[in-house]
This record gives sequence, structure tokens and C-alpha cells, in this order.
Amino acid sequence: MSTVSASPAAPAATAEPASAFARLRIGRIAANLALLLIVALWTFPTAGLLISSVRDADQLALSGWWTSLTTSEATGAAALGTAADQTDEDGQYVISGDILADGTSFTVSAVGITSREPGAFGVGEPVEMRDGGILTVDETGAYRWTSATPFAHERGPRVYYVASEPPRFTFDNYVSVLTANGIGQSFINSLTVAIPATVVPILIAAFAAYALAWMSFPGRGILVAIIVGLLVVPLQMSLIPILRIYNGIALTFGGEAKGYLGVWLAHTAFGLPLAIFLLRNYMVGLPREIMESARMDGATHFQIFVTMVLPLSFPALASFAIFQFLWVWNDLLVALIFLGSQDTELVLTGRLVNLLGTRGNNWELLTAGAFVSMIVPLIVFFSLQRYFVRGLLAGSVKGG
Repeated sequence: MSTVSASPAAPAATAEPASAFARLRIGRIAANLALLLIVALWTFPTAGLLISSVRDADQLALSGWWTSLTTSEATGAAALGTAADQTDEDGQYVISGDILADGTSFTVSAVGITSREPGAFGVGEPVEMRDGGILTVDETGAYRWTSATPFAHERGPRVYYVASEPPRFTFDNYVSVLTANGIGQSFINSLTVAIPATVVPILIAAFAAYALAWMSFPGRGILVAIIVGLLVVPLQMSLIPILRIYNGIALTFGGEAKGYLGVWLAHTAFGLPLAIFLLRNYMVGLPREIMESARMDGATHFQIFVTMVLPLSFPALASFAIFQFLWVWNDLLVALIFLGSQDTELVLTGRLVNLLGTRGNNWELLTAGAFVSMIVPLIVFFSLQRYFVRGLLAGSVKGG
């Protein structure tokens, strides 16, 4: 009688899917960790700038933003009073004063009579001075130097101390920046430049993208190729020829060579290739059946564009709006050339550059000014960020 043995291949067949699942799970964990690292690298500088902008100026000069929640500690030195400052109190000669500057919030934790050991004695502990007498210092910095014999020194000895200060935060930095001369006008100038320079190219590019995607006419392929080629043209190479042409046109018609119209046209021209490229590739991927049904119902191209294509293309429009607004808001070169550098015309980036030149040592003002310039772009990005990835990916991979 023969027996049939169990096949040993069955466990191996189930082990292979389990191994593939484990590799897939490890790959997802690695991808999530890499994404988390990228987010941290982008977030930490912004968080550090925000924290630094609300820190006290003295603490910001002594330590980094990552220590903002810890107590600051510093060493210092101060000169005591001379014999001319002594008073006679019932036969005891006393020199008193304060080793801390007026208005400081530091608290003395230790004192010393040499720079090598600035914290040799605790507060309230009697310290025997080399010039005679006993010195005591309390935590507020007030000292009392007493002696049974009159003091005779003409130069006050130095005493060293260790002081600590709790973390302090203030909005005075923002008040100083926002009330600085010209900041408010520059902020309005930046908004005046950025909003039209974002809306106008989007409108023009939307019409052009629809025509290149859904209208048949001779040379359409050549136009698409030219637009793709314009994406690689650097701004710096074309800026001078465009400026010469613009100045020539302005002088011919008797207009001013510098003004908002010039900077709007320049930003529109430089932003159109990318806008048309993204929007055209997105519109090509829209369902053809919807377009054909609308045409069968007698809708014109303009009606299809306004009522159907624009609402469906909102993710792509939002993606380019973020790109264009951030570029225009942070721009300085184009604004200086086409708008000028006068106080009434200077944009916010130019004003902050001037602030950096005049107050380069005031880090608290520079960090507050930098974050003021970031507030509007951050609001725009977080308002439209849910459409950003979807519109950008769709506009990059779809085509026809």
C-alpha cells in the first residue's frame, strides 16, 4: 500500500507574498521618513526665524533660537565705587551701588573677584576684598561694601558676576519694523505689483492654453514648441533687450519709462511660458466627452471655456498662482529696473535690503522684517496648498 507524502512547496508559496509585503512595508516606512526629513529641513528655518523675531534683543544676541525656552546665563564685570563714594554709618564706612545696568532683568547668581572665577561666591555670601572690607551682593545686583576703617582707594576695583535671565518674548521688534520709515509704503507697493502681476498672466495663459488644447488652427504645434523653448530662456539674458524696447515705446508715446505698467508687463511676459505650458497640459487631459456634448448643445468656445474648462482647471490655476505670486513678491531685480528705487516706489524686498545695510547689527529687527516679508506668501500658499500638488502633477504629466 503506497502513501502520498505532503508537498513541501506549499509553505514556500505562502512565504514569498509575506516577504514581498514586508519589503513593501519597509519601503513605505523609508519613504515616510525621507518625507518627514524634507519637511523638517524646510520647517526648521521658518520656525527659527519666527522664534527669533519675537525674542528679546539682548537674548537674541547671546544665544540661538533653539535655546529660547531655557534660562540665559551670562558673565560680566562691574567697577565698584571709590573712596569718594563712601558714607559713614555709625562708625562703619559703606560703599553701595548696583553692579547691573539699569533696566536689566538679569538676576545675579554668583560673584567673584577674579575673571578666572567669576562665580566663586554665592549671592549674599561675604567676600573679603583685596582693598579691605567685606562685600556682599544680592540677587538684584545691589552691593554693599563695608569696612571698619575709611576707604582710601581712588580707583574702584572690578567685581565679576554670573547672571541669569528667564526667556523673554516681545512684539517690540515687529512694532519697530512696521513703524520704520517707509515700510508701510513698501508693503503696499509690493501688493500693488504682485496682485496684478499674478492675475493678468493667469487670465492670458488660460485663454491661450484652451486655444492650444481644444482649438484646431495652423501652426499650433509650432506655437507649443516655441512656448516650451521659452521656458529655458533666463530672465537676466532677456531683461536688457526688453527694457530697451519698453523704454523706446514709452518715449515714442510720451509716457514715463518707469512705473507700475512696466513691471506688470515684465512679470507677465516672464511668467506666461510656464503658465501656458502647465495649463495647456492640464486642459488636454480634461474629458473629451464633456466638450463634445457641449458643442452638440450649441455652446461656443467661449461658453465652454468659462462655464466648464475654468472650473475644472482650478487646481492648475491655483498651482501657477502660488508660483507666480511667490516669484513676484520676492523679486527685487525686475522691480528696481522697471519701478525704481525711490522711497515712494521701493518694494518691500528693497526696503529690507536697505534696513540690512543701516541696521545690520540689529538682528531682532532683521528677523522681524524677514518674517513680515514671508507672512503674505505663507498665507497664499496655505490657502491654495490643497490644490498645489494635484494641479502641478496633472500639468506636468498630461499632454497631447
